Amino acid sequence: MQNNSVMRFRIAFAISAFAVIFLMFVVWRRSAKQVIDPSVSATPPPTAVISGAPFAIIPGTSNPSDSAPTNVSAHNLKLRKGPGFRIYVRWLRGQMIRMKRNVNPSFDDPESFVLDVKTGVIRTNVGDLANFLNQAIVNSPLRNITLSGDGDQIKLHGTLHKILPLPIEMIATIAVAPGNRVQLHVTKLNLLKIPFKGLLGGFHITISSLFHPGDIPGIQVSGNDILFDTQKLLPPPHIRGQLTSVRIVNPDVEEIYGNARDDVTQVAQWRNFLQLRDGTIDFGKLTMRHVDLIMVDLSNDAWFDLDLAHYQEQLVNGYTRMTPQAGLQIFMPDLDKIPHDKANQNISMEWLKNRNAPPPPEITSR
Repeated sequence: MQNNSVMRFRIAFAISAFAVIFLMFVVWRRSAKQVIDPSVSATPPPTAVISGAPFAIIPGTSNPSDSAPTNVSAHNLKLRKGPGFRIYVRWLRGQMIRMKRNVNPSFDDPESFVLDVKTGVIRTNVGDLANFLNQAIVNSPLRNITLSGDGDQIKLHGTLHKILPLPIEMIATIAVAPGNRVQLHVTKLNLLKIPFKGLLGGFHITISSLFHPGDIPGIQVSGNDILFDTQKLLPPPHIRGQLTSVRIVNPDVEEIYGNARDDVTQVAQWRNFLQLRDGTIDFGKLTMRHVDLIMVDLSNDAWFDLDLAHYQEQLVNGYTRMTPQAGLQIFMPDLDKIPHDKANQNISMEWLKNRNAPPPPEITSR
């Protein structure tokens, strides 16, 4: 009888020990799965995002919409691309594409994005273009460039430094080339007003004599053709797209992207503006997610003058309001309309400490 009790005790003990070991094994397996399985993760730390607001300081995000392209629309926009060079955007619809995967497009860094134009009409003053070429092709023997023309004809005057300074004239037709480049097909190349022309018989002037293309990004010489890749040649922000037409419309060079002529007619009476939607952008100390931003020209001028080097000064001297959809509308003056004697105003601590002090007049006047 005693032996049976001992036997039952041993069997019960063995079963209990096995149950405990099995339970410990199950707990260990569940813990290991949580460590290995990426779908089981800890609650992420909160970010500094205001619910419903499109702008925030973001320490990091894996949301695909944050890195999506930002859609761009612009009408009558004069965009300054560095000192002394401007483009005139009669109409543009396209996207702002980030140049680096983990770097947001930023107004403060024009190299951080490229404008991918779907439809657009963009002009550049021929005088600005000539000045830019004189500064950009410093390694070329061609100096003192001036440009003129009409329609598909363009004329270049300059000085070719080849032993002696030689004034030249080049006449060419302008057209779109493969790769969305601009082609100058040279039809005439002359030396001008050179006395003692017999002494110049040893000079052999060709198209390649005008440039050292290998030293100039964006310029290629092939036979009687000079090919310009404006995305590489011109200062940022760089512009790309399906170029369908290029011509001289005095005093400008006009480029047309896509089928933009109908768009230009439809928006002729619209105000001057730059609108950005979707994606993420930086400007100043702010990062804006799910971008909903429009900049509107306060003036009634023909062009909205936006200077990326001084846009914050334009922001300070304009005014901003939030839309019911948590977007931003920014009304900005042209840079040359900002009074030079007006200091940028901050809300002082003295005003904050005095409830009875009236608001600053530049705030109430808006």
